[in-house]
Order: sequence, then structure tokens, then C-alpha cells
Amino acid sequence: MNNFDFYSPTRIIFGRDTQLQTGENVKQYASKALLHYGGGSIKKSGLYAQITASLKAAEVDFTELGGVVPNPRLGLVRQGIDICRREGIKFILAVGGGSVIDSAKAIALGVPYNGDVWDFFISKAKPQTALPVATVLTIPAAGSESSLSVVISNEEMQLKLGHKTNLVRPVFSILNPEFCFTLPKEQAAYGVCDMMAHIFERYFSNVPHTELTDNLCEGALRAIIANAPRVLADMHSYDAWAEIMFGGNLAHNGLLGMGRQEDWASHAIEHALSAAYDIPHGQGLAIVFPAWMKYVYKTNTALFARFAANVWGEDLPLSAEAAALKGIERTEQFFKSLGLPVRLRQINVEQSALENLARKATAFGPIGAFKRLETKDVLEIYKLAY
Repeated sequence: MNNFDFYSPTRIIFGRDTQLQTGENVKQYASKALLHYGGGSIKKSGLYAQITASLKAAEVDFTELGGVVPNPRLGLVRQGIDICRREGIKFILAVGGGSVIDSAKAIALGVPYNGDVWDFFISKAKPQTALPVATVLTIPAAGSESSLSVVISNEEMQLKLGHKTNLVRPVFSILNPEFCFTLPKEQAAYGVCDMMAHIFERYFSNVPHTELTDNLCEGALRAIIANAPRVLADMHSYDAWAEIMFGGNLAHNGLLGMGRQEDWASHAIEHALSAAYDIPHGQGLAIVFPAWMKYVYKTNTALFARFAANVWGEDLPLSAEAAALKGIERTEQFFKSLGLPVRLRQINVEQSALENLARKATAFGPIGAFKRLETKDVLEIYKLAY
């Protein structure tokens, strides 16, 4: 097990009617906030009215900025930074899913910085401070509600890049599984794939003697896999959604990676894909991850065999390699059972585009830790995914 420094300060306020506590919790930090959200879904559901009423009851003034889209755009982030600077706003409240939260985090980084916030994503600068962020989560998927990660798309450059800093961990996050009842089924499937991918990025590690986090990763995956079909069969199942919502949070708050060497190559490969084709992140991961597994499994066949046994329940009289391949097959079949594509050709990616995508995925050098991947390796993974 490697040395580690675990810091996860986000207060998680979980359960029914917890959104009604939004105003009183924001008030502990600021009396004026930027209310950041996506399209009209929070207004249709009534959540917007509840949040704004809670803020007003707590005497928190707020300015609104909606319009966040999947693969959140740098242009809107810059607009939010300008609003906060102009109006003296010192707190960001994100109401929505991972894209809204990431956009809010980027705004929080950019407001106190005397430069362009994109500098952080291209490693031109390192943030020293950020505004506090809080979230009301409506889509369990990205885990951004308690993570140190923020991912933004530069629409002009067609680049989707991430940055990690504890400065953007939300101070509190409200998670009410009832918010998930009205999600489209495909959005639920994208979210399940996203949170599983976050666990995969941590689980597939070559660091020995990580039995505790091995088991935590496997247990979280089993719970998510068991409850995903339940929510798709009954989108109003509070208990199943509670498991999925908490699973998404646990998948990305940092705990499951402690003592391990995390990988993150598949995310870089997917970011190049979704930056170019503007597809949902979870959809892209369903295509990329099985292909990555097929390419790298021989790096640690025993771990992939364990994955087949402890996550998918496969018997292991098979050879380690046969078991490993069975686990990969089960993963791909599970994504298909959720209605997700598992091939690039299913989303109309041209085969001629693969080489350029591989170059973009490795634009800042080799990626991954489980197996270090050069541009040529990433190209082979895209080919396996095609």
C-alpha cells in the first residue's frame, strides 16, 4: 500500500426533503450567492422554486446563471466569473448534475485569479484559492459533489481537460434520491457507467497489499450493478436510487483510491472523444472502458481474474486469462443491458478520425498508470472500440 493523504471535507446531507435546508446552509458561508444550473428541468420539477424559497427565507441574495450543458463550456464559465466579479459574489451554489457542478467549480477557481481560468487546465498556472462551492445534486453520476476534480470543454479548441485541487471540494452537498425519479432512463444509464468507471480507474492498480480498498471497490461495484436494473425497472424506487446516489458519491470522493496508484487513461481517451463529438460522458465511457480492458488486461491478469470472481461472481476453475476475459465480457454485456452503445461505430464516429483522437488524448504526453499508454497504444484501443 502506498502512502496517502486523505482529505474529503464535504458535508453530505442525504435523504428526503433535504433540499429545504439549502438556504440555512448557504447562509453559514455567505449572504449572497451565484445560483448556477442547467436547462429548465429544475423549474419543471419544482426544485427551483424550493431552492429559491429556501434562499429567500434564509435572507440569502442570489444572482442566477443557467444554461450549463453536458460537457460544460468554457465560455459560460468565463461569463460566470465576470458576473461574480462585477457583483461581488463570494459563493457558488450549483443545482444540477456533474456538468453544472464542474462549471461552478471552474467559476470558483477563476474569480480570484488574475488571469484566464483555462490556465489551470493547461497547467500554465496553479490555483492558490477559490470561492466556496455547494451543490444540490440532481443526477447521480460524476461524483463531482464531493470530489477534487473539475472538467471543462474549450469549445473553440475542441479540448476537454480536467484539473484536480482540493480547493474545489464542495463545502456541502445535498443528495435527495427523489430528485432522480424524473430522470430519462438513458441519463440514469450514463450515470451508472460513469460511477463504475470512477471505481475502475482506482481498482485497476498494480500496487500490492491493498486488500481493504480492493474489497471496498468490489463491494461498491456489486451494489451499483445490483441496483441499476432496479431503477431502470422502477424509476420511482427510492431505495434503489438511494444506493445508486450514494454509490456515485463514494465512487469519486477519493476514499476508494487510498494507497493505490490510480490510472485515468480511459477518462483521457473519452475526453478526446466527447470533446470532438459532444456525446454524454457516460456513453463514451461505456465504449472506451471495455476496449481499454481488452488492451491492458495482461499487465495484471490475476487482478482481472479477481475482478471476474468478486464483482461478477464468475467461478474460477478457468485459467486466469479465461477468467479475466470473462469479466471483461460481463462488463461489456452489462453496459449493453443498460441500453448503452459499446462501439464507436454505433455513435457514428468515422474510422478515419481515430488517429487524430489518439493524438488529442495524448496531447500532453503518455497517459495512464496501470499500463503507460503512448499515442500508438491509444489508437489501438480506439480500434478495439470501433
